[in-house]
Amino acid sequence: MTESTARMRRATAVGAGAVALWASLAVITTAAGPVPPFQMTAMAFGLAFALALSVWLARGDNVLAHLRLAPVVWLLGIGGLFGYHVCYFAALALAPPVEANLLNYLWPLLIVVFAGLLPGERLTAWHVGGALAGLVGCVVLIGGGLDGFRAEFAAGYACAAAAAVIWATYSVLSRRFGAVPTDAVGAFCGATALLALIAHLLFETTYVPQGGEWLAVLALGLGPVGAAFFLWDVGMKKGDIKALGALSYATPLLSTVLLVIFGRAAPSFRLAAACVLIVGGAALASRDLWKKKV
Repeated sequence: MTESTARMRRATAVGAGAVALWASLAVITTAAGPVPPFQMTAMAFGLAFALALSVWLARGDNVLAHLRLAPVVWLLGIGGLFGYHVCYFAALALAPPVEANLLNYLWPLLIVVFAGLLPGERLTAWHVGGALAGLVGCVVLIGGGLDGFRAEFAAGYACAAAAAVIWATYSVLSRRFGAVPTDAVGAFCGATALLALIAHLLFETTYVPQGGEWLAVLALGLGPVGAAFFLWDVGMKKGDIKALGALSYATPLLSTVLLVIFGRAAPSFRLAAACVLIVGGAALASRDLWKKKV
């Protein structure tokens, strides 16, 4: 195995850690109480920024140096993190959640397709087939209550599709800014927290978490809405983007599995079928990686 291949595999594994953390989002959120979406975003990303800040201070870094980013980098980071969440929350508010989630989960497929446009990347039938298998698995998994797309929810559908495009674009373009250190994600988290706080004050009523709900908020800020974005940045910049794109369909699958384990959802044949499709799709899309000679 060449050193470059080994580095790519390690970075892909790191990126996969983000998928695992995002899978815990639903079960942790249900334990955090009825916190409004923008308030939750502000608190969780605020904790993520505090985590990054503590690391910078512990290393003796110049904090301001981490905030001196080119305008285009700020645009990419804020547009990706805050823009995605705004569109996703709007989609859930304006359209039925099942249909909104299905459109939102076009982003792994879009990552695979967009990655083929990057310099030095090549899109093959394996990549597309694996991503499509994951998409079908996602439809099988969360499409059980699908009632069909209706015109009155067009605005919500548009927001969900926009969320998918935004996240896929942010993820793939991160590769083009590979020279920007992953520490920049901490700055993005801080800006996202500030914008989410403003949106919360304008549009929501504050909810004060009680007792153990604070632990859930802390877990969100340190995990799926914190460390996950740093891991994802490493995977997008140095790992196999197409494999990670297909593997991302494991997020709704693992999320459902966790809900079953914690007694908040029931096991079903649909879950088993989705598991086969999503895992098989991820294996297909990552074929180039695991078939390299060792």
